[in-house]
Amino acid sequence: MATFEYTALDSKNKTHKGVMEGDTARQIRQQLREQTFIPLAVEKITRPATHRRQQRISISATDLALLTRQLATLIASGLSLEESLYAIAEQSEKARLKRLLLSVRSRVLEGHSLAEGLSEFPKVFPAVYQATVSAGEQSGHLDLVLERLAEYTENRQYLHQKVLLALFYPALLSLISILIVVGLLAYVVPQVVQVFTNIQQELPWLTRTLINISDLLQDWGIILLFILIAIILGIRYALRFEKVVYFFHHLILVLPLISRLERGVNVARFTRTLSILTESGVPMLEALGITAQVIPNYHKRQAILAATQKVREGSSLHTALSQTGLFPSMTLHLIMSGEASGKLEQMLERAAIMQERELETLISVLLGLFEPLLILVMGGVVLIIVLAILMPIFELNQLIN
Repeated sequence: MATFEYTALDSKNKTHKGVMEGDTARQIRQQLREQTFIPLAVEKITRPATHRRQQRISISATDLALLTRQLATLIASGLSLEESLYAIAEQSEKARLKRLLLSVRSRVLEGHSLAEGLSEFPKVFPAVYQATVSAGEQSGHLDLVLERLAEYTENRQYLHQKVLLALFYPALLSLISILIVVGLLAYVVPQVVQVFTNIQQELPWLTRTLINISDLLQDWGIILLFILIAIILGIRYALRFEKVVYFFHHLILVLPLISRLERGVNVARFTRTLSILTESGVPMLEALGITAQVIPNYHKRQAILAATQKVREGSSLHTALSQTGLFPSMTLHLIMSGEASGKLEQMLERAAIMQERELETLISVLLGLFEPLLILVMGGVVLIIVLAILMPIFELNQLIN
């Protein structure tokens, strides 16, 4: 059975595009007519065309978590892998996701494993995902492994969404505060201070400074905005080079508060990923190598790879990780306890849960302190603007008296 991409019109002359499976293009056209569609074009998706599309296909983390949960549920209920993939594709309303699932199903029907089918979409299914699925297929417990993988993707997505939602309000508040200050300096202050332009007396230094800043924003505001955008784009372009990324990651590790957040994120990701891989049956050395790739910080990734080499040479996991200096003592103690008791997977999961809770608590505390601090800063800025306007008035009153 081949995969076809179609373009058709509905009864309201609205164009629809999608993917369907069938033996021939004529069969696809017949299926479309039975669904009251008028087929315009039906093309078979060949392997080279599929390979080109793979470079562009991507789905959101939410879709990946939902897809994994659906696949785990259907396989656990007794459906075959081919039927499960087809059922998820049919109920999906997104053409991109449907095309991806049918492409994976085509590979499975050709005799390849699910992991091999997923490997054609590395941007959608990372190495952790592929290795976990491969281990599940080899052990014969794909349904159980997919359940763990679904929980893993859902937990990562939940943590990601929670952090974004927590940062949304402070980011919005900061943006509004900056716009208010810029509006005061660029439009309100010039209207007020023009009263003092005809005064022959020298204005206070604070008032002069405020006027100069206001004139700067009025005359060069647009240019400064373009310069800021150019700097941001330049930094994004520079981060494509390895030396710049190396320096940037080193800078993150040096900054006091940011380094603590960075360590918490990386440790939580490391322990959670290593837990799901080892619990699924992936060999330790392979699991460590895959886990190192999910660590975004270059220096920490190299440290984990060095620890992997020490494990390969016969060192215990907790000893090798302790020498990196990246892991908190509680995490190392849990790993050591897991190695001694033979329950490393459970201890890694417990360490991940503890680290994620600690990270959530730290973020909550920082955000709780940020809001009153921002209010104080905004109050201070407004106070300075008001003082700069009132100081000449006070001096005039003194001269009159």
